[in-house]
Amino acid sequence: MIGLLQRVNHAEVVVGEEVIGHIGRGLMVLVAVHRDDTDADVTRLAERILGYRVFPDTQNRMNLSVRDIGGGLLLVPQFTLTADTRKGTRASFTKGAAPDKASAYFDALVAACAAELDNVQTGEFGADMQVSLTNDGPVTFWLSTR
Repeated sequence: MIGLLQRVNHAEVVVGEEVIGHIGRGLMVLVAVHRDDTDADVTRLAERILGYRVFPDTQNRMNLSVRDIGGGLLLVPQFTLTADTRKGTRASFTKGAAPDKASAYFDALVAACAAELDNVQTGEFGADMQVSLTNDGPVTFWLSTR
């Protein structure tokens, strides 16, 4: 699994005219599922997202996690992160999981994170979403279970 993690001051997801997920200070994470991912990948990515130290401590060092600060978490499914872009001018998505598996693993990741963090919001799997955020820093990390 892949999580493209961004430290944000604010983030939201809109589908149609409706805001379906929004957070203040916290993490917005774009999530992709590989075809070979297992339940262990879900557990590992949840641990990394919740424990990754990207927020400043009193000495302004990135030593605090979203869990430590009680921040929000916005998880957004993003299958294009599995793209193979090594050749040509069009991406290949053969490394991505089938939609049924990807949806189930995304839901499992949401549940794992929500079990440990109060404010977990999501995008909508398979929907045309408009995602906006204010990246704080900017701070962005590519997390992978592979």
